[in-house]
Amino acid sequence: MTVAAWFVGTTSLTRASAIHNHIPWAPHPNSPPEVVRPGPWQFFALDEARAMEAIVDRIIPPDPDTPGGKIAGCAVFIDRQLKGPYGSNQGLYTLEPHTKGTKEQGPQSVLTPAELYRKSLAALDKHCKSTQGGKSFAELDAAAQDDLLRKIESGEVKFDGVDAQGFFSALLKDVPEGFFADPIHGGNIDMVGWKMIGFPGIRYDYRDWVNRHNERYPHPPVSIAGRAEWTPAKS
Repeated sequence: MTVAAWFVGTTSLTRASAIHNHIPWAPHPNSPPEVVRPGPWQFFALDEARAMEAIVDRIIPPDPDTPGGKIAGCAVFIDRQLKGPYGSNQGLYTLEPHTKGTKEQGPQSVLTPAELYRKSLAALDKHCKSTQGGKSFAELDAAAQDDLLRKIESGEVKFDGVDAQGFFSALLKDVPEGFFADPIHGGNIDMVGWKMIGFPGIRYDYRDWVNRHNERYPHPPVSIAGRAEWTPAKS
């Protein structure tokens, strides 16, 4: 690979130099993105994590072509978000007085997302063990899990001390975010969500395809962190 770099000065003289086998700059050198690395759960306890992995796999179940929410890393995405600013409502005004708002005004809970998940997962576990012969949510079969989630969504199942429907609403927002967010955040592993819908990611230039409707984009998607095959192997 050879790149010609041209430098135009204030005079009429133009100088050029040839650069071989490398690009003379690095991506995002001043503000590199924070990339989620594989590792232990940061927010969820182990039993909470098992329940969450089962939940995300029912909200986005696997099919023959695409992994479900668990393999796509949706529970990991939510774990890292709850551990970070999102979980503590950082940047939002949360002081009293608290009044009951409308659905159009968005979530009005006095609980932070981290508190909502923690209390709701505990209430879900209590409900399951009291109604399902001592089994946890993760131990139920898929049909029973779907039935319970439908009842939570409809309001038929109530939780003690926390809004069950509010928890389900949070899941409907957070799980798809984990499936379609940039992989640097822990979900959308191997860009499975983007591949499913044909989204190109942050590929530099796809103008040739903007007006080509009903055609599947043929090139693999690109994350903020680039693609693994673009990183030279260390010798």
